[in-house]
Amino acid sequence: MRTLTVNLPQYNLWRGQVGTIVETLANGTAFEVEFSDRNGRTYESLGLRPEQIMVLRFEPAAPDAKAEMVTAGRQPNNTKDWDLAAPNSS
Repeated sequence: MRTLTVNLPQYNLWRGQVGTIVETLANGTAFEVEFSDRNGRTYESLGLRPEQIMVLRFEPAAPDAKAEMVTAGRQPNNTKDWDLAAPNSS
């Protein structure tokens, strides 16, 4: 699970809202993230850059754990270019 680190008012999404990565885009430089209600109904799905989302951790980290960037593997050549959500500083 991921949470937004930015406000995206044009999509009615706000920092802290939780979503799920459903697809890796642009050879791992972006992700399609779905935002769903408590009943599992998707209310928004959009492409986001890694700096717009943060991994949620549900277990304590080991004392010697190092911070690491989430990356994704190479996508097939037929990966489409996606319009990524532009952050809004509001």
